[in-house]
Amino acid sequence: MNRALRLLRRRAIGSIPVLLIVVVLTFLLLEAAAGDAVDAYLLSIGGGDAVIAQSLRAAYGLDQSMPARLWVYLSSLGRLDLGWSVAFDRPVRDLILERLPNTFLLMGSATALSFAIGSALGIVAGAKPGSARDRVLSTLSLVLYAIPGFWLGLVLSIVFAVQLRWLPTSGIETIASGRAGLSRAADIAAHLVLPVATLALVYMALFLRVMRAGMADVWRLDFVLFAQSKGLSRARIVLRHVARNALLPLVTMLGLQSAAMLGGSVVIESIFAIPGFGRLAQEAVSGRDTALLTGIIVTSAVLVILVNLVIDIVYAALDPRVGASERGA
Repeated sequence: MNRALRLLRRRAIGSIPVLLIVVVLTFLLLEAAAGDAVDAYLLSIGGGDAVIAQSLRAAYGLDQSMPARLWVYLSSLGRLDLGWSVAFDRPVRDLILERLPNTFLLMGSATALSFAIGSALGIVAGAKPGSARDRVLSTLSLVLYAIPGFWLGLVLSIVFAVQLRWLPTSGIETIASGRAGLSRAADIAAHLVLPVATLALVYMALFLRVMRAGMADVWRLDFVLFAQSKGLSRARIVLRHVARNALLPLVTMLGLQSAAMLGGSVVIESIFAIPGFGRLAQEAVSGRDTALLTGIIVTSAVLVILVNLVIDIVYAALDPRVGASERGA
């Protein structure tokens, strides 16, 4: 426990300057883009004169200089205030907290499903490298990984929602259904089947390939040859020696793919009309809402940092050498 706490403290302190760099660069890049939220708002209502535009910019603080607005934003961020959304006329923090649970539900389900199935199939493929099942699973994973996520989502939606009518086509739940309890949970689960399957299939292929490659490397190590010489059964060697050590790069990959999966949720949420974090980012871009988009990027950076902190702790629990290196540092 002490080793994990030392590792967590060290990683958390190192994440502070990273987060600060992300905030500053995001703010500067978005400020360099042409137009702002006031321009998008006036365009949506059919236009407006210069006096209205100037008064709106003054109301939202957009008439100040860029350094002044950056300082105001950093000061507000220290109070966990992410600013005000011009497009939605609501606090950015409220919008993010409203949409995040749907994205967490989508990403959490897809991550758990892809990691469990991908690692299991990777163990099956890597248990006997070069066998027929190894070649079949490796080919299948390559095909799935090469398929674009948006295309896979559209195909699944057409087949299972439009033609077979087995599953809902869009949304997170049936609007104004009045359901509660288990009935509502079942309705949400039915709506999540297609988006979760779409997101999970792509990353399942990645986890399968990483697990299979890791097991192929572990098979050549001395301790595996020693276990074979002791006459241990192949199933015991695979599960207790090979798969356990091959799991380490898979855990690392899980942390690295958290940012990619968060970005992939933008496409999936748009295809299936899920009111989540990714779709909110799309709406922020469409409305040129700099404050909202900055808040989304900052929140995403914090989530990725937290996921990687958890991954570091899990990795330290699986590999004692990580803790040893931290003590020596």
